[in-house]
Amino acid sequence: MDAEILVEFTRGVLVEAAHRGHIIVVDTQGTVIAWVGNPDHVCYIRSSAKPLQLIPLVEDRLDERFGFPDEELAVMAASHSGEERHVQAVSRILARIGLNKSALRCGIHPPMSVSTHQRLLLLGGQPGPLHNNCSGKHAAMLSLAVAGGYSLEDYLDPNHPVQRRIRQTVAEMSGVAEPILGVDGCGAPVFGMSLRAMAYAYARLIDPRDLPTERARACRRITSAMRAHPGMVSGEGRLEEALAPATGGQLLIKGGAEGLYAVGIPAELSPTGRGLGLIQKMEDGAGGNRAADPAVLEALSQLGVLSAEARAHLAAFDFAPVYNHRRDVVGTSRPAFRLRQP
Repeated sequence: MDAEILVEFTRGVLVEAAHRGHIIVVDTQGTVIAWVGNPDHVCYIRSSAKPLQLIPLVEDRLDERFGFPDEELAVMAASHSGEERHVQAVSRILARIGLNKSALRCGIHPPMSVSTHQRLLLLGGQPGPLHNNCSGKHAAMLSLAVAGGYSLEDYLDPNHPVQRRIRQTVAEMSGVAEPILGVDGCGAPVFGMSLRAMAYAYARLIDPRDLPTERARACRRITSAMRAHPGMVSGEGRLEEALAPATGGQLLIKGGAEGLYAVGIPAELSPTGRGLGLIQKMEDGAGGNRAADPAVLEALSQLGVLSAEARAHLAAFDFAPVYNHRRDVVGTSRPAFRLRQP
């Protein structure tokens, strides 16, 4: 099965652009609940893996050993915007384990927050590794290395004990014995698998009732921290920060590069009484970013887990008119899919 059109943009009477993609919804038993496109499409999970990559740290109770509060756990699972709150949180994490920003091997890019980047330049500063959206994840990996007495310089090597442990955890959560390995934008290993497997992992992350005791505890701690501090997971003006408050902290969402969204839907909202994982992947990757937010909101509405009231609070991320430079309405954006259900 191929990708299907999820969102159309019109101008006048014509459809001027269309964005294709896949959406898959799976429960904690691996049962497909709904889909559009190809549930078995294989791609990299990218940054949507971050909550899964954090599980070993909490499973080993390093959050207790080093005293990481919830907001610091949230930034460890983040693709943050490089705002001051994020930079300070990652700095505190590193200080707790006796390190500083020089230990980070994530590379440097400008803060994702445009206003933060502008302020930084106006003050004569330059972006550093703390501004990297993955710096929290790297601080978590370094915490595992410090706790295990492992080398720090090569903590990104796929054969490093920290990376082997993370890879095994991702494999167990997704049910994929050997995820396809690649290199993420930050230099860390990244995992390729089917959308079905990603959704299964998120279903179990949000509803870990069938997992071993320590893993279930870790999943609950991580998802609770992310939902309580969604701004630490993302940044100002992003859907990840807005969705949790709009839904009373019930839904968990984590974006990944190249047009991927992962959503955890708790059992109390699920039509099956079990947690659900939803994965949305835009076929044109980052080119589909303008369609990704409204498409995922539409999918959650069609599932019946996003109320009309909650969606109204998320209007800034939803389907909207198309304007010209005079601010005349010349078209619209609209959903072009219906979720199939067995």
